[in-house]
Amino acid sequence: MPSKSRVSNNLPQAMKAVREIRGLTQEDFGLVSSRTYLSGLERGLKSPTLGKLEQIASVMQVHPLTLLALTYASTPSREAAAEVLDRVCQDLVRLWSEDV
Repeated sequence: MPSKSRVSNNLPQAMKAVREIRGLTQEDFGLVSSRTYLSGLERGLKSPTLGKLEQIASVMQVHPLTLLALTYASTPSREAAAEVLDRVCQDLVRLWSEDV
């Protein structure tokens, strides 16, 4: 599991990367966030709530877990993100089997 500082650094990078891949400007988030707030998020100066992360992901047209998978991936690659999601699936299966 990454340290808090690593997560704090990777989430802003993930958000900015997805925004740029989608061809969005910070102003495109005006209905859910100010440009100043988004800039603060992308620079790691602010931390979003889960609700805000969901709104931002919606504008990016991705699931919020996409941003989190990129955050927790060891490298910015498809394989690393798939490893994170596989781990999440395994955890869920274990939790559901314990609930029975």
